[in-house]
Amino acid sequence: MTDRMAGIAALAVSAMTEREWARFAQSHPKSHKLAQEAQAHFPGSVPMSWMTDWATPFPIFAKQASGARIWDVDGNAYSDFCLGDTGSMFGHSPAPVVEALREHADKGLTYMLPTEDAIAVGELLSHRFGLPYWQMATTATDANRFVLRLARGITGRPKILVFNGCYHGTVDDTYLRLRGNHQIPRPGLIGQVQDLTAVATVIEFNDLDALEAKLMEGDIAAVICEPAMTNIGMVLPEPGFHEQMRALTRRYGTLLVIDETHCISTGPGGYTRAYGLDPDFLTLGKPISGGIPSAVYGYTAEVADRIRKAQQSVPHGHSGIGTTLSANALSLHLMRVVLEQVMTPQAYAHMEAMSKALAEGVESVIHARALPWHVARVGSRAEIVFSAKPPRNGTEAAATLIEPLEKALHLYFINRGVMIAPFHNMTLCCPATAKADVEKLVTALGACVDELKKG
Repeated sequence: MTDRMAGIAALAVSAMTEREWARFAQSHPKSHKLAQEAQAHFPGSVPMSWMTDWATPFPIFAKQASGARIWDVDGNAYSDFCLGDTGSMFGHSPAPVVEALREHADKGLTYMLPTEDAIAVGELLSHRFGLPYWQMATTATDANRFVLRLARGITGRPKILVFNGCYHGTVDDTYLRLRGNHQIPRPGLIGQVQDLTAVATVIEFNDLDALEAKLMEGDIAAVICEPAMTNIGMVLPEPGFHEQMRALTRRYGTLLVIDETHCISTGPGGYTRAYGLDPDFLTLGKPISGGIPSAVYGYTAEVADRIRKAQQSVPHGHSGIGTTLSANALSLHLMRVVLEQVMTPQAYAHMEAMSKALAEGVESVIHARALPWHVARVGSRAEIVFSAKPPRNGTEAAATLIEPLEKALHLYFINRGVMIAPFHNMTLCCPATAKADVEKLVTALGACVDELKKG
């Protein structure tokens, strides 16, 4: 460990972590007991391994959540800025979603047949995002996987292109990273047997020269990207990047896939509508059905025609696209309700205002204490970045991820009733986020930094 990390003494960080672990253990006895019991059947005491990624010495067992609040089994309440890592981006159990669940609960949940809700959902998605054709999946991972299969099928090309530091769910093809000039599997990847460089290539975000050089080779079926990178800290696109990327992909016959799963924080039509992007495919998961597993992918009329021709050119059989529970009756009904009543311009206006206030409050803490940090923001999503200068690509962003400092900050927040995402320093504001929640986070950050600097 270096002596200092992003302006903070390393010894102060380790000392704070020890103090905060002890404080956490004292205030979470029931969670500790449940964690011990869970070990009998769940590795790490949790039913899904990501639940061990929090900074806590053992998992927090939740009891309930509502709006922008979570309560744990010990009775501790949290202002929630994680919101299920975007799955509950519009708050926990919005009233229209709760009512829709009650209304549909005794009507059957999945039929493998369409319902009238599908008609309404198609119209709503088309109006909101500007793409005429849609299909449903269960997760954004599935949506991305299906889209990449379709892109290869209609172009006849083997490879996809991703940006260093990207995350598009657990799609094998996207797990490439750059180490210097070398393409490598993402560190930590388990059980990978295929040579990913045979099916994918990776370059840095915002690097148009590298993009054109790869596209010129003529074997790239699709470029898949988030409009702003949000899974390695936050990396914003440089002016003109998206326009030039769209022009280059068209010039070389490559399809463009925009993954809006996190950037839907930008506005009712995501980053795509807010900034006039023009993708061939758009994917979106997580919050689209109010927290019930659901995802969608849309595409242009030209792509739809090419898909139809590709389907006609092969024998009838399993395309590798679709899963049994995709577009089930319950998720379609909830999706309709969310699109009509929850993801509204009014909701986004409040979310944006709260996130702006949060970013300004955090910046005031940073400036008052002369920290080499900054805040990046995309709509209702804001990120505390441990560098003075905004990163322009994944490599630069990775250098800002200082895990010991992150963990100390996250644990300090949790012990003071504030929860942010366990991955880097991401925050989300929802329609139920109040000014008091924002002030609570900013106050806790100031106190945390003051303790660290005294350390």
